[in-house]
Amino acid sequence: MIDARRLRVLRAVADHRTVTAAAAALYLTPSAVSQQLAALEQETGHRLVERGARGARLTAAGDILLTHTNEVLAQLERAEAELAAYSGGSAGTVTVAAFATGIGLVLAPAIAGLARTAPGIRVRVQDAEGDASVPMVLDRQVDVAVAVEYRGAPGDDDRRLVRLPLYSEPFDAVLPVGHRLADRAQIAVADLAEDPWIGPYPGNPCHDVVVLACEYAGFEPRLEHSSDDFHAVVALAGAGAGVALVPRSALRGTEAGGVVVRPVEGAAPTRRVFAAVRRGTERHPLIEPVLDALRAAAGPA
Repeated sequence: MIDARRLRVLRAVADHRTVTAAAAALYLTPSAVSQQLAALEQETGHRLVERGARGARLTAAGDILLTHTNEVLAQLERAEAELAAYSGGSAGTVTVAAFATGIGLVLAPAIAGLARTAPGIRVRVQDAEGDASVPMVLDRQVDVAVAVEYRGAPGDDDRRLVRLPLYSEPFDAVLPVGHRLADRAQIAVADLAEDPWIGPYPGNPCHDVVVLACEYAGFEPRLEHSSDDFHAVVALAGAGAGVALVPRSALRGTEAGGVVVRPVEGAAPTRRVFAAVRRGTERHPLIEPVLDALRAAAGPA
């Protein structure tokens, strides 16, 4: 009989690629993870994980078991959701990880809506970058992620997750007031090829959007200044340090002195935001109302 707890360990190793990182995600010691893997290999009669200088990877047998693991764990999540519904679970805490702008734009209004429609549900918020919250869901650190589409993000066909599109928004060009293009109604990204740039650090999903927009325009941006705080990005642009592309909602409430903000000409680079939960939990009597409230706060897709 295969122990489902050991299947969680296998999936953590597959997700994190090292025993040490998997152990940290599971709040276990590396030796405990190794022991669980050894026991699982004994239960299945197959070598499931190979370790090398670059970390741990699943064998062919491990990949086969991982496919079933995703289905088994999703079914266990469904069982817990149905049992919670059966017992009338309308009160409890749901933990949501979201990035700062997403908190202000959809999560805070969703919490306000829940106070009226489901007062027994308490939402606990954790601030996390747009690409960090989905791994937190998979590691069971949080229940819901409000995340930004990024390179390598799990797709709609990922059997571990259920994704709910929330909203998308364009990036606008932010230029110093004295910039040579400041009087234009729209800005072509290609016309900024020679400018110094201000943008998020690599790893931030918005960094990918900015770099890809420039690549599509035929150049690699010269990123001279880096910050994940868009208030800081706008301030630097206002000081004449460079140009930037900033998500439109991140400009709300930003002190815009010294800059002009213009829409991007043509197909604007876009930030796409979604909610994600572990497959099987989407009907949980505590989580489903939170997803409904997020959808309502986001408005029409």
